[in-house]
Amino acid sequence: MSKMRGPIKIEASLACASVRHLERDLRELEAAGVDCFHFDMMDGNFVPNFALSFDILKAVREMSDTPVVCHLMIDQPERYIERTAALAPAYISIHVEATRHVQRVLQQIRAAGIRTGVALNPATPPSVLHYVLEDVDLITVMTVNPGFAGQRLVPSTIGKLADLRDLLDRAGHTSTELEVDGNVSFENIPQMLHSGATMLVGGTSSLFSQTQTIAQATAAMRKLIEDAAVMH
Repeated sequence: MSKMRGPIKIEASLACASVRHLERDLRELEAAGVDCFHFDMMDGNFVPNFALSFDILKAVREMSDTPVVCHLMIDQPERYIERTAALAPAYISIHVEATRHVQRVLQQIRAAGIRTGVALNPATPPSVLHYVLEDVDLITVMTVNPGFAGQRLVPSTIGKLADLRDLLDRAGHTSTELEVDGNVSFENIPQMLHSGATMLVGGTSSLFSQTQTIAQATAAMRKLIEDAAVMH
């Protein structure tokens, strides 16, 4: 039985946008009607790569009113909550693997007036969230190991999506967003939706593909969402 529910949101992974032509890409994403921007911040420590900075986040917030999901792929994210919150993202998402005090950091985010998110790497089980569900507005399921675009999907993570949707529903947290991040391709989107995803992070395998414009790719994602809703 399908676990899809709406409305489904399309997020644009800004780590896949053109650094040289960032404003151009933002305008194209806005015109295409994406629901929010996904902003990856990487520290070269928690993940083996560096990515978007506070300066770029500030520039994005100055150029666009589109909501931003700020995904902190950094060790000890508690060090940067206040600085991130000052730029008013819609969500701040932290990795449970990156801090010893997950619940405390979630409280810190809520105290700053920002909605909370937690992200799970492919090998991290849903059970780690059992006792913090009340503190979480969004759960990110990493369907690849974080740090690089263009990776292949880890197949077992689709089952994890479904397990998390069941966990949330049983616990009465039916409004908690379930975000999927990693190889959100046109081929994989239908099964992601069927497994309960409500937010799709589009990167190089969809929104920023080399074969379609941003407008065409966004329309193709919307069509897949509409088709899944009919199937549901």
